[in-house]
Amino acid sequence: MKVVNAEEAVGLIQDGDTVAVCGCENILLPEKVLGALEAKFLATGHPRHLTEIHPILHGMDRGVGLEHFAHDEMTARVIGSGYSFLKTSKMTQMLLDNRLEGYVVPMGTVFALFQAAASGRPFHLTDVGINTFVDPRLCGGKVNQKTGANIVSLERVQEKEYLLYPTIPVNVAIIRGTTADMNGNVTLEDEPVSLGVRMLAMAARNCGGKVIAQVRRLAQRGSLKPAQVVVPGILVDAVVVDPEQSVSGGTALNPALTGEIRLPLEVIPPLPLDARKVILRRAAEEVRPGTVVNLGVGIPVDIPRIALEAGVVDGMTFFPEQGSIGGVPGGRAIFGTNINPEGLLDSTDVFNYFLGGGLDTTFLGFGQIDSCGNVNVSKFGNIMPGCGGFIDITHRTKKIVFCGTFTSGGLAIEVQGGGLNIIGEGKNRKLVREVEQITFNAQNAHARNQEVTYVTERAVFRLESSGLVLTEIAPGVQLEKDVLKNMDFRVAVSRELKQMKDGFFR
Repeated sequence: MKVVNAEEAVGLIQDGDTVAVCGCENILLPEKVLGALEAKFLATGHPRHLTEIHPILHGMDRGVGLEHFAHDEMTARVIGSGYSFLKTSKMTQMLLDNRLEGYVVPMGTVFALFQAAASGRPFHLTDVGINTFVDPRLCGGKVNQKTGANIVSLERVQEKEYLLYPTIPVNVAIIRGTTADMNGNVTLEDEPVSLGVRMLAMAARNCGGKVIAQVRRLAQRGSLKPAQVVVPGILVDAVVVDPEQSVSGGTALNPALTGEIRLPLEVIPPLPLDARKVILRRAAEEVRPGTVVNLGVGIPVDIPRIALEAGVVDGMTFFPEQGSIGGVPGGRAIFGTNINPEGLLDSTDVFNYFLGGGLDTTFLGFGQIDSCGNVNVSKFGNIMPGCGGFIDITHRTKKIVFCGTFTSGGLAIEVQGGGLNIIGEGKNRKLVREVEQITFNAQNAHARNQEVTYVTERAVFRLESSGLVLTEIAPGVQLEKDVLKNMDFRVAVSRELKQMKDGFFR
């Protein structure tokens, strides 16, 4: 193992290599190394024709993370659970322009592929994603016309359908930690999550590849506590020390995210009374005491603030797929972390638990819903954020609650006096005849006896055998004018149609 500068480290990456990168947006981001890799290509034209693979989108700002790979000839193929939804993203524009191949693979499946590479298995077999857009009978996760070859096939084993992903050999893994000693042992004491960094390193090592670890500081041999070492030095080829390494998810270290201290939750302010709060209040009614809860990005992130206001937060254990257990999720800027966590698991372990059915309830956003109850969150015209962990999380979770406004794009709503007043309708309908992509297959969920609810500010729907059924509407809302006429399909209306509690609107 050598302690080298970033420029020397990226010299380990050769033309045609497959490069695996850790990170979740701006959390655990090895930005120093990625920046050096881009600078080398711009100066020399090498390395070129890379395949970049990421379990979670790394970098969510202009010119960071995955954006460093956004150059013609530098990157030939990208594989990941998601891509940037920002209009400034050069990588997204390259994919839209068919300038490189791109695939979307569920987050848990990407981690499983690293496990397969680390253990020498030739493929990963899973039923996660059957009858969704990653199924090869639909589009196999391909994001554009340039993407021709399949990286997944449909197989039948013991009369059941599975998706088979051949293992992808990893030539270089780029990871990040807090401290490395002179033997290359890496700790993550200042990081709120670990995001599979050890598995990435093991995958690269056992494929005959290299591991580059970026850290903030260097320690003497033998000075690190063995229990704190996340990536053993036997896996690490190069250490890059960056004293200016950014803090995960912010500008200052928050020790409440790592469990070093516990913050008083009373300092979290209540949400203003608006459509978002109405949705959250109604959605929170679906949580039973003592349940383990996962929250998706968007509106669901604020479920804990509603629980705090109602004094029921102690009855929930929040468990994001990034690995924090307990406490309260930290909000959109540090999505995937928890304030005051009780424990920290690696993402590879989290998905094993989720896919086994251990998760009780998940709250997720939605972009489109059709009459069957199928949901799209992965593609909207020129915006293609991908699925992240959405497909894995909805696979066997007992109760799924989708949360979102009824329409979007200019929706103006007034909440007062125990009711809802729709001042101006959004220009985009979200309950559509056919979703652009199936990210959640309602028929699969019904066959697995999962309980599925769709909550908006003006209406609540349930998934039944016949498809979507309207069960509740908001006080002040007219069924025909405000609900049915703003849908692209006729929906079944429950004979026991109820009014949402007026307390949600006060």
